[in-house]
Amino acid sequence: MSTLTVPAVPGGMPADAPVSIFDPVHVGVDEFGHPVRVPLIYRNLLIGGEPGGGKSTLLNLIVAHAALSLDCRLCLLDGKQVELGQWKSCADVFVGPDITHALATLRRMQIVMDNRYAYLEVAGRRKTQRDDVFSPILVAVDEIAYFSATVGDKKTREDFAGLLRDLVARGRAVGIIVVAATQRPSSDIIPTSLRDLFAWRCAFRCTTNVSSDIVLGHGWADRGWSANTISPTNPGVGLLIAEGGTPQLIKAAYLDDAACARIAIHAARMRADRKERAA
Repeated sequence: MSTLTVPAVPGGMPADAPVSIFDPVHVGVDEFGHPVRVPLIYRNLLIGGEPGGGKSTLLNLIVAHAALSLDCRLCLLDGKQVELGQWKSCADVFVGPDITHALATLRRMQIVMDNRYAYLEVAGRRKTQRDDVFSPILVAVDEIAYFSATVGDKKTREDFAGLLRDLVARGRAVGIIVVAATQRPSSDIIPTSLRDLFAWRCAFRCTTNVSSDIVLGHGWADRGWSANTISPTNPGVGLLIAEGGTPQLIKAAYLDDAACARIAIHAARMRADRKERAA
């Protein structure tokens, strides 16, 4: 498998180009060099793979697009603090390795979700739309396992998993987009009932066919689609599948730390300017 050349900035556009969370997100190229763009509004994305495989690369691409989209708010949960830490100045809330803060944040998101559904009911509508009275919210979680299987006690971990599942299950129509990543694709971290709620799923290199199937869906390895076959010397290559579709091989665009920092600073300034104009 050859390494593919990709643009350094999402969509190949300068950082000041206008983008919207309603626009498909440029995530990389396919094996023929064609751009791959993922529509995230009204959808969710699950990312899995072993450390160094490329999951954080894809997660940061999506957060970069959301940060540059002034019609989107950011809620970031990162147990390591550094994977999404550069975007802290763009976020409404940033949760580090604190399960209590994580639970409080997800409960608050649940209230926001319920209030938005109450509004839609009164308005006689079934989902949010562009230029609505409320903005979509990207909830990005780096390392599900930290909050759902590592820190805290059994009850708090179960509470986290239940709250996250509720947001994934019910949040799409009111503009709550969940993008979650894990380096431990196992059934205790990603049960089938949770995985199947994600319309989009991406498996970077996995150590076993079973781990690949836990992300993509049962039976894909037997049909010749397994992230276990991705070379460990080719990070950023993964299998992307849409709901009801077939996996496709992609190479995620790469943003290094310096590029992320520049985009984050620019996005934070745009957001601050917008607040000043609105005041």
